[in-house]
Amino acid sequence: MSDTRVRMPQPIIVISDGTGETAEKVVRAGLRQFQGHLVHVRTYAGVSTADTLLGLFRIAARRQAFVITTLVQPTMRELAERYSTDLKVRHLDLIGNLLGELQGYLEAEPLSVPGLMHQADERYFKRIEAVEFTVKADDGKEPRMLREADVILVGVSRTSKTPLSTYLAHKGFKVGNVPIVLDHAPPPQLFEVDPHRVFALTIGPEPLQSIRASRLRAMGVGTQSNYDDPDYIMAELEYASDLFRAHPEWPIIDVTNKAVEETAATILNVLRDRGLAGPFGDHSQL
Repeated sequence: MSDTRVRMPQPIIVISDGTGETAEKVVRAGLRQFQGHLVHVRTYAGVSTADTLLGLFRIAARRQAFVITTLVQPTMRELAERYSTDLKVRHLDLIGNLLGELQGYLEAEPLSVPGLMHQADERYFKRIEAVEFTVKADDGKEPRMLREADVILVGVSRTSKTPLSTYLAHKGFKVGNVPIVLDHAPPPQLFEVDPHRVFALTIGPEPLQSIRASRLRAMGVGTQSNYDDPDYIMAELEYASDLFRAHPEWPIIDVTNKAVEETAATILNVLRDRGLAGPFGDHSQL
């Protein structure tokens, strides 16, 4: 009889006086460097009282969990340190050291107000407006809207135009995207906008064929379509390439095997270099 032990996930408890999304993303980014480990991350948001905080540390003690906190109020951070010591809980304060260093660098006191990153201020409503615009301008549906776009993406089908548009919209950019289709001229409005806001997306033919074939299978479409035909794909990519070469102001970005975040970072860097993006960095709700 084999001695097979069931591996239980190791618990990590994230405690925040805000939404906890920032902390959880940092934790999950770190966990990506530890492949093969079973970990369960549980986030507790809006923690604002000592009783609630103590209760969570007691849970952590019983479960032998690792506690990670983002608490902006000094008293709550002090309590977290005390509870972790008293209950012998492994604890990391993600934001305390950062606030201390920023205080020294800026020579100013932090506000210590939870939830400021997620308040409904002017930038928040700008993001909402950008998302609404981007949904309406998706896939070339409203070419007249291109004149109002902060960013315009062009590329053949399945070059991640829509998810990339959505990602940028959540950062406050109004995005329009235009599909490039073989032997179909793009809308004339594309050539009337500031070319420094247009970005050309391309992809390798083999990955594109695989993506399109998967898409057709998901849609239940038969093989009669030329959508995933290798010869058609090569012709369409060459057609798009000719268009891109005719407009050298459009940066060409190869999205083959790239995450949306990586492509977005490239676009934002170019926009900043061109003076077309503000200096404030990431406005997204993390």
